[in-house]
Amino acid sequence: MMKRFLPLVVSLLGSLPLFAQVALEECVTLAQENYPLIRKYGLLAQVEEIDLSEINKSWLPQVSLYGQGTAQNETPSLPESLARVIDQAGMDMKGVDEWQYKAGVDIRQNVWDGGESKAQKNTARAERAERQAALDVQLYAVRERVEDLFFAILLLDEQIAQTRNMLNLLENNLDKLRVMLRHGTAMQSDVDMVEAQCLSVKQQLIQAERSSKSYREVLGLFTGKQLAGQELLKPDSSIPHDLVPNRPELRHFEAQAQVNEAKKASVAASTMPRISLFAQAYYGYPGFDYFESMMGRDPSVNLLAGVKVSWNLGAFYHKKNENRKLRLASDNIAVERDVFLFNTNLKIRSQLNRIDELRAVMQENKRIVELRERVRKAAESQLDNGIIDATGLLAKLTEEKQARLTASYHEIQLLQGIYRLKYTLNR
Repeated sequence: MMKRFLPLVVSLLGSLPLFAQVALEECVTLAQENYPLIRKYGLLAQVEEIDLSEINKSWLPQVSLYGQGTAQNETPSLPESLARVIDQAGMDMKGVDEWQYKAGVDIRQNVWDGGESKAQKNTARAERAERQAALDVQLYAVRERVEDLFFAILLLDEQIAQTRNMLNLLENNLDKLRVMLRHGTAMQSDVDMVEAQCLSVKQQLIQAERSSKSYREVLGLFTGKQLAGQELLKPDSSIPHDLVPNRPELRHFEAQAQVNEAKKASVAASTMPRISLFAQAYYGYPGFDYFESMMGRDPSVNLLAGVKVSWNLGAFYHKKNENRKLRLASDNIAVERDVFLFNTNLKIRSQLNRIDELRAVMQENKRIVELRERVRKAAESQLDNGIIDATGLLAKLTEEKQARLTASYHEIQLLQGIYRLKYTLNR
């Protein structure tokens, strides 16, 4: 049974790709998720939760305990004539003692705070949104760095492929020259020249492979993924139809404006009256009943409760200037936004022109490569027939390699230009 299925398993395994393929979008997503800055989003949420909790606590009863003792040089007393009458009636009226003491509790409960707590909550939420938008801007910059690394690796991979192709052609021609040398139809100097070129190309290949490895390691640090030996897929070459910028910087400007609007509500709330309930209870001497306290020195329990209305009229002195400062801050944000959009639109136009230029240049690349290949093949035939020497062949091989490299370079430049445009637009 096992022997029957073994060929099927082998054929299925043979059809699978040897290396995993990695897309640009996957690298960007992994890099942003792996970037240490991502942890700040959770911290911002926790800070907002604490701020809102503190604001909500302003509606809890505010309780304070106290104790005090005083010595006074003057205390309330009855008029002398009234004191004599009371004394004649046989009553002992000592008056209020100069030594006084009490321990108690004060309780205050907000009823209406003029909208201050609501304004504070809105400000806390707006500030959290603004800080998060600022993080979005910083995190967005990671995309550009990852894309630059990705396209640098693509370019190096093309260089490696073309260099290997060049080395293969050189080695094939070196083998032919060695055969021709044995038959006396080629010179040793021709063999030495091609062999030296082989060694030089091998050096170029080593350098390109080392550079590719280095770039892959850096990209791997960004993404948290091992990229050695993995093929990077060439991304899509379509240009976005919508050329209106959708950058995180614009959302940051909007979030900054929302913070100013929330602060305006706080300024308005500062000029409103406050209403609260209060209660006071203390045990000590004298009590609220001063007549009783004049008759004796015993401490008593005393209670007081009521409604309090307060209005800080001094807030009106600052309202105009505070609103003016906020208005100027909003105007400054609007100017910064306009400058950003102006520069972004200039960059978009420049990038579109560069893309058009590359597409125009690339139209002839294929034909140039075909012609250079035909010339090289003709040179190889001429070398076989002794019409040209190794120098002429090497020149044709180098020209073909350069044509292929230029075509690949233009293709990757075009892809990179399109993705730089997408980055500028955030598409």
